[in-house]
Amino acid sequence: MRRITLALLALLAVETAVFALDALLPPDLSRAQRSSPVALDQRGAWLRALPVEDGRWRIRADLARTDKIFQRRLVAIEDARFWLHPGVDPIAVIRAAGSAMVRGRVTSGASTLTMQTARLLEPRPRTLGAKLIEMIRAVQIEARYSKREILALYLTLAPYGGNLEGVRAASLSYFGHEPETLTNSEQALLIALPQSPEARRPDRRPDAARTARRAVLDKMVRARRMTEADASEADSEPLPGRAPFPAMAWHAAGELARAAPASQASVVSTIDAGLQSRLEPLAAAVSRAQGPEDTAAILVVEIKSRAVRAAVGSGGLERPGGWIDMTRAIRSPGSTLKPFIYGFAFDDGIAAPDTEINDAPRRFADYQPENFDRVFHGKVTAREALSHSLNVPAVELLEKVGPSSFEARLAAVDVTLVRPRRQLRTPGLAIALGGVGISLRDLAVLYAALGDGGVAKPLAWTQAEARKRPRQGGDRLMRGAAATQVLDILRETPPPAGSSPAALTKGRPLMAFKTGTSYGFRDAVAAGIVGKYVILVWTGRADGGARGGLTGRDAALPLLFDVADLLDAPAAAPRPIAPRAAPEALRKLDTVTPGPRLIFPPDGSAVQVESFGPKSRGLVLAAGGEGLAWYIDGEPLARDPVSGRVVWRPKGPGFYRLMVIDSEGRKVTARVRVRGN
Repeated sequence: MRRITLALLALLAVETAVFALDALLPPDLSRAQRSSPVALDQRGAWLRALPVEDGRWRIRADLARTDKIFQRRLVAIEDARFWLHPGVDPIAVIRAAGSAMVRGRVTSGASTLTMQTARLLEPRPRTLGAKLIEMIRAVQIEARYSKREILALYLTLAPYGGNLEGVRAASLSYFGHEPETLTNSEQALLIALPQSPEARRPDRRPDAARTARRAVLDKMVRARRMTEADASEADSEPLPGRAPFPAMAWHAAGELARAAPASQASVVSTIDAGLQSRLEPLAAAVSRAQGPEDTAAILVVEIKSRAVRAAVGSGGLERPGGWIDMTRAIRSPGSTLKPFIYGFAFDDGIAAPDTEINDAPRRFADYQPENFDRVFHGKVTAREALSHSLNVPAVELLEKVGPSSFEARLAAVDVTLVRPRRQLRTPGLAIALGGVGISLRDLAVLYAALGDGGVAKPLAWTQAEARKRPRQGGDRLMRGAAATQVLDILRETPPPAGSSPAALTKGRPLMAFKTGTSYGFRDAVAAGIVGKYVILVWTGRADGGARGGLTGRDAALPLLFDVADLLDAPAAAPRPIAPRAAPEALRKLDTVTPGPRLIFPPDGSAVQVESFGPKSRGLVLAAGGEGLAWYIDGEPLARDPVSGRVVWRPKGPGFYRLMVIDSEGRKVTARVRVRGN
């Protein structure tokens, strides 16, 4: 009994010593905690990632979004007993030691995936002592993490050549997609690269990469993880080059990535990559057209969820000031705060839409506003004053609402107005004409409140936030009746030159919009509410420099309408989760016949006609398919009884929705803009 007691005490002492040493000398996990945060769009498409130390792309692996077959093959080839051993594989150690004794040199390794992970966490020269330390660290890592966590850790730290670390970085850079789906060839290359990442880089040493890939394919065949025919086909595929990472929604995605928790593999934003990819070139084109120093910004917000669906911070990083996020910059709003002056006046019973206001020269203490065109219109209604953005009526209403009250009501919904001179203790009447600073994001909060019955809520930048917004009560900016009255007035505002009034365009929702121009034409702003969206656009110079004669109506309003036209267009940015090209045998699937194919006019096009009406020459429509029936805005369009062609004679300029349905009920639609001479 005494011997048993002593043995138990000795075992307890050993265990205590082991735990003490483990606590005193834990493995260094700092590299695992530093990974490149990734911002994704609402459907999982990659927007932007940020590098870690030394410019390395170490992107945290996500096993749920990593090819399951690849994971099984990796374990089978690198560490067949991974799920069984405690970090060190005794069978592999004995086999490697015996082989070394017989041949007098090391001929096979005994490193498990856990030991390789330990080496990646704490790199050391490859010596016998370092190998023993790796074994100890492997056991410590196994005590701290589950097998799946260790596998994810390895796939996060594994080197793939250059500054690429982790399977996600490698897959995106070499293949152009996430490792959610990988071909046999791609899997073999990703398994081979970490063992000699620089010597096998496919973009620099293609011969070595091809040999290493073939060796892994042979191992897969021997392990019965692949047939010889599949291996031969994979071996025949060309090696990939290396492409730069996506950098869409550069400013917003970078902001979200920096704010992501260190333990989170990626943050799923509310941004729609398809819409974003259409708006960024649009902002760039507008910036180039307006001047060499000019840039632009766009925000699109879904009203119900307050989800930011697109955020273009500038006209391009190559533009002057392009690295500055102009959706966050504090700039003058021009006249875009006027709708809220009127809304508060309606809300407080100070005025109604048809209240008469005298638009005449008037001095308010030491402040004497003028209209933009320096013309006064005499007696006008509040509706007319807001619709035509008259200055004197807006200042008079602000005086009655009270500048301090106006500023406080905005502050109550977390919207801050920045005064140009901080020594001013109280706000002045110049607020009505843009004499304060505000960000485009805060303007979006206000206009989204107009579209939501006067209830203000913060913008949602992540999907998690967007799911909460409809359930949140928000803060009351104004009563719903006042918000509705303001929107009705803004819908009567004359559209920009070249755009048909929305009321004349069937199938298109009315847009309520307001423009603003700051002093010196420094800022051109336009805000719109159309359908379920709020759109904010800004153009100007990032350094705040003056521009000659570019008003909000001329420089920002056409961009606002162009953005509205693109909201429901088909996505232009495919989700990067599949290979760039299918295998040759799968490029076409001929067993299913396609539906109708619209030839003319194509979706999103603008066509010009000489005249309108039933006696006009009209447009000859064309489509491919069998038994086609045409519809214009839901109304059937018959074939010409003489020529047998489908001729469309538009009633007038504007936007139309075309639909073609074949004999099997399949359809294709197009949204077309018609212009006259």
